[in-house]
Amino acid sequence: MKRVLMLMAASFLFLTACTSSEKKAAELMETAKFEEKQTNREHAVKLYEEITTKYPGTTVAKEAEERLKALKK
Repeated sequence: MKRVLMLMAASFLFLTACTSSEKKAAELMETAKFEEKQTNREHAVKLYEEITTKYPGTTVAKEAEERLKALKK
């Protein structure tokens, strides 16, 4: 019983961490897109780089990589 509770707690913490990573990455993506619209390319690049390095497994990481490639051309 104790083992099951520990496993459940660990699973909950893992899922919570994943969710918060997704959320943070998505927030950074929104900010980076806004910075692009404001023609603040330098800051947008920094934000896209942060997404790809800190949150590589998130759903927005691939989009961030694509934007980086486009901006660095």
